[in-house]
Amino acid sequence: MIGTIPRVLIIAGSDSGGGAGIQADIKTVTMLGGHATTAITAITAQNTMGVQAVHGVPVDMVLAQIESVLGDIGADAVKIGMIGSADTAQAVADRLAGLDVPIVFDPVMIATSGSVLADAATIAAFARLMALATVVTPNLPELAALGGREAVLGFGCHLAEKGGHAEGETVVDRLWSGAGVVRETRGERIHTGSTHGTGCTFATALATGLGQGLAIGDAFERAVAFVRQALIAAPDLGQGHGPMGQQFVTGFR
Repeated sequence: MIGTIPRVLIIAGSDSGGGAGIQADIKTVTMLGGHATTAITAITAQNTMGVQAVHGVPVDMVLAQIESVLGDIGADAVKIGMIGSADTAQAVADRLAGLDVPIVFDPVMIATSGSVLADAATIAAFARLMALATVVTPNLPELAALGGREAVLGFGCHLAEKGGHAEGETVVDRLWSGAGVVRETRGERIHTGSTHGTGCTFATALATGLGQGLAIGDAFERAVAFVRQALIAAPDLGQGHGPMGQQFVTGFR
């Protein structure tokens, strides 16, 4: 099996409630047949009701985790989620600049509960990461904060324009390149309160597919399908925005 399992390095924050962040990422990579390694950028105290506290991991420790993983296990793809601080964003960009693997950047700004997870300086530093990314995966409010579709595509990356925050009963997700739409999916909206971690799960599923050697359009379509199944399988935990059911999804390996 050596060399056949996609190694996905996840650079993101920890969610104590297990709904998003590193916890959702590990479940997603595992269910898609990969091996997840991690560099934790922040520790959060959160549950389905919201984020109660955030403790940033020092930049040197974030970089030490990355070096530890890449120096031994290596990586076939990288997923970047909650980055923690502008300094961390800059340092991570410096370290990944020479790494020749697909990079998926999920520009996390606000949690499903509405809690702010990135300040203005951190968002400004996202430019370095978008310039390195193979694909950037903002939700619609995050895309607007980044300046819109053309601004993101201007960094030379692909853009996964997710439609979950749009109105209507049909959710339209589009993968864009600078030349136009690469792939589009349409699905009936799934009405559930268990939506915590959708963005993390999608970006990580996409990174896993790219690490497995899938073409970007195929990896995008599979990531959308995985998220939909995880929403349907959600276990209905907590009193607020509950976690998804990644661990119950089958048939994607």
